[in-house]
Amino acid sequence: MIFDLPFTVLLLVALALTFDFLNGFHDSSNIVATMIASRAMNGQRALAITAIAHFFGPFLFGVAVATTVGHEVLNDVEIKLSVTMSALVAAIIWNLITWYFGIPSSSSHALIGGMLGAAVLESGWGVVKMAGLIKVLIALTTSPIIGLTVGFIVMKVTLFLARPFPPSINAFFKRSQLITALALALSHGTNDAQKTMGVITMGLVSAGVLKEFHVPFWVIVVSAAAIALGTWLGGWRLIKTLGGKFFKIRPIHGFTAQFTSASVILSASLLGGPVSTTQVVSSAIMGVGSAERLSKVRWGVAGQIVTAWFTTIPAAALMAAMVALVLRQWF
Repeated sequence: MIFDLPFTVLLLVALALTFDFLNGFHDSSNIVATMIASRAMNGQRALAITAIAHFFGPFLFGVAVATTVGHEVLNDVEIKLSVTMSALVAAIIWNLITWYFGIPSSSSHALIGGMLGAAVLESGWGVVKMAGLIKVLIALTTSPIIGLTVGFIVMKVTLFLARPFPPSINAFFKRSQLITALALALSHGTNDAQKTMGVITMGLVSAGVLKEFHVPFWVIVVSAAAIALGTWLGGWRLIKTLGGKFFKIRPIHGFTAQFTSASVILSASLLGGPVSTTQVVSSAIMGVGSAERLSKVRWGVAGQIVTAWFTTIPAAALMAAMVALVLRQWF
């Protein structure tokens, strides 16, 4: 059990759960922003419902993403425990910086970048499993394009189907967001909480606590609880960015964006592909808005977010390498 672990491993678990908490705090906006902006639900109720769904997501849909992150990107037997710690510290710092400035960057990119930066510094490129890294990069880079495309198509189809109905159809879209938001929250909990599970399990293997990679039940519980708590407390700066700076969100936009995001994220989770919820939701919102007209979307804000996407991995990798140099003195 967790209390029987060595101090260094307990420190790793504490860092991982801190990252997980900040991930939920940082990414809660992805789930509730459109629902709040379209006035389908008030903020506190939306965050509470989302947090509950986040907790149960990993129990319902398995741990395929945890296996990908913790076992298929780096050689978990060869890497040092300090590598995992350095990656987490870098990802935590990046999350705090982007939260402070209200930039919806990717926690997933920060974690992967941190893992690569620390591992390559300590052990060279030989410790990287290229097949797994390519799988992760494909999932991270294609999911925003898929979100944008699917969001555009879903919005077009929804507009066509809703055309014969009176304006009161908005009441249907508003109520339906409870279902789509739950689906999105479950998919997010399934994907993002598993990244922390993968990192903790990787650390347990590298420390010799586990002989082979398998996610213990207690790791699932504490990881799910940490992301749920972070979600419940919420990241209001990012809710403002995603909920209002792209364009004015109406119930039909909230419904279609959430449906699109949940479909993309859950599909990736079942296939073991870690994706950035921030990227998927942001691109889905842009796709939904552009389906009505391209000028509807404030592309300048979108450009700022895209810039953050491309800077996250190298920035986190550099920070993790610097942290790893410091931790060499301890390990």
